[in-house]
Amino acid sequence: MKKMRTLFLPILVILALVISGCAVSPGSGSGNGSKKQTVKIAFIGPLTGGNSRIGLGGRNSARLAVYDANHNKNNKYHYELVEYDDENTTQAGNQVALKASSDPSVIGGIAHYGSVVALATVDTYHKAGFPTMIWGAVHPDITLGNDYKEIFRVPGTQIDQNKQAAEFVTKLGFKKVGVLYDTTDYGRGHFKYFKENLQKLGGQIVAEMPVQPDQQDLNAELTKIQAKKPDLIWFAGLAPEGVRVKKQMDAMNIKTQFMGVSGLVNEEYNSALGAEGSEGSLAIIDGAPTSSLPGGEKFMKDYKARKYSEAPEAYGPFAYVSTDLMIQAIEKVGPDRKKVTNWLDTKVKNIDSMIGKVTFNEHGQNDMPLFTPMVSQDGKWVPYAESEYQTGKRKLPGKK
Repeated sequence: MKKMRTLFLPILVILALVISGCAVSPGSGSGNGSKKQTVKIAFIGPLTGGNSRIGLGGRNSARLAVYDANHNKNNKYHYELVEYDDENTTQAGNQVALKASSDPSVIGGIAHYGSVVALATVDTYHKAGFPTMIWGAVHPDITLGNDYKEIFRVPGTQIDQNKQAAEFVTKLGFKKVGVLYDTTDYGRGHFKYFKENLQKLGGQIVAEMPVQPDQQDLNAELTKIQAKKPDLIWFAGLAPEGVRVKKQMDAMNIKTQFMGVSGLVNEEYNSALGAEGSEGSLAIIDGAPTSSLPGGEKFMKDYKARKYSEAPEAYGPFAYVSTDLMIQAIEKVGPDRKKVTNWLDTKVKNIDSMIGKVTFNEHGQNDMPLFTPMVSQDGKWVPYAESEYQTGKRKLPGKK
């Protein structure tokens, strides 16, 4: 018996070594073995809370980019996505930003949907020399308000978004606008640029009401706005707040047209209100809908093939492209934060991506030339130009 145990032990050791060599790196989607060095990239976004559908869609899209990279035989490295939940709050955001950037094994980050969170964390990334790609947050100062070479952003900013929004509103004939905006930097920033552009086009802000992001009762503000008889009520905030505004408008029998910013374009808005409650709501997004993007069809096909539980949502394509660019940088210069930062800063000029050409200017900002007005139709966000409202088959609720 002792002799059998002596012979059996080496066999167990060999089996253990074989099994360990076939281990799958988390988030990779493929076996790594000992052939390639594993490189970690952080994904940071709201994985829980009221904006989690956007965050999970972004996370899944980043996972897809990692999966694609790990199935590219020409790549030098194997990639692992390390996921952090920023809860879309500055407290959690600062904690996970510090955790990710202080881990030397994590080379860079794909970070943040919320502008307030991104604004609070960019100093941390800069101090750590941590190359960071912003995948959702749109406040201009994230990239334009500093000289941090580590910070890059693929989506556009509030400046261009609200120029397009003001043009869209006035083209539809809405000239008198009542405004609700949340008191965060996100809400105030949107309002600043929307107001500037609307007034240039001859529009008028007849009432402006700041509200707290967690404010539940909006009756007083809506009553004051409605007393001014606006053509449109415009809201600057995220989808959970927008749901509260629209529900209370309906409860007060306010039939005025409702419009929000890009933060409203979340399927949570439609599901929370139902098709009837959300119908005819307007908003605007960066870029084009996924179906209209150069690589949109392939992206959706590959995304569905991975059987993710959540949709990519409006900012999933930006998360995918952000991750892909980070991987391209690492492939070119190796897993070195400083070299990756320099490559992103100097080499991203007219690079093809699934959203079109990407070019980072001197601020690390991709100059996003296109924004798309959206309308909620039958419980789904659809491009206004492709909707039955554009053809005249349906009439906007607040259209005179």
